[in-house]
Amino acid sequence: MGVDPAQIAYAPTTGARRLATTPVVDADDAALTGFGVLVDDPHAFPIQIVRWPAQGWRPVDENSGDQGGVTEGRFEFWWRGDTLFARNSAVGDDYLFGWSRWPEEAATDGPPSARRKALIWRANYHPDGGQLFWPLDGCRFVIPLALPGDDITPESFVSFRFDGRRGLYIHPGVWHGAVVPFDDHAVFLDRQGRVHARVSVDFAREFGCYLEVPLEDPPAEADARGAP
Repeated sequence: MGVDPAQIAYAPTTGARRLATTPVVDADDAALTGFGVLVDDPHAFPIQIVRWPAQGWRPVDENSGDQGGVTEGRFEFWWRGDTLFARNSAVGDDYLFGWSRWPEEAATDGPPSARRKALIWRANYHPDGGQLFWPLDGCRFVIPLALPGDDITPESFVSFRFDGRRGLYIHPGVWHGAVVPFDDHAVFLDRQGRVHARVSVDFAREFGCYLEVPLEDPPAEADARGAP
């Protein structure tokens, strides 16, 4: 795995000792209303690009302000030790997204550890375009989302669980934390605006907590999968 922790796009904030646990719901069309939609064909699905806002009373000219187009590439995730790293080749960034235990105790190298949760330190949204995540290897995953609006709290987030057979498209302005794969390694197709802005929330710095994303299956599903 080639991510260098010294080269990640955003240095994580640590030091929190409180968790804000998100509810987990299975992703379906009704549950995703307002957040996004399930995707069957990632290449045929349109990515919305939002026109740049006017700076004053004069409007932005037609056929301008939304011409950056769409970029796509592999968005690859690795659990290394107790730490979730990722690389998005569509935008050329590496990330440290979270941990499966308190970061001060988390290993950042070696074989992936067994995990029951992910502790996410940051989330963001893109005001100028939507984003699509498609699991190329059919991996199950979960992602915390919150509806648009800057006055959010950790309690605004809901974690949506996907079975790996369909992808997720999130609308512009929708908050999203890290895609958290259930497997040790997962690869997604990422499609999003080629020129895009990020607006972020730092849970540890702003609220003194991490967003906790549970990773355990409900008892009935664990039994069906043969889990102990």
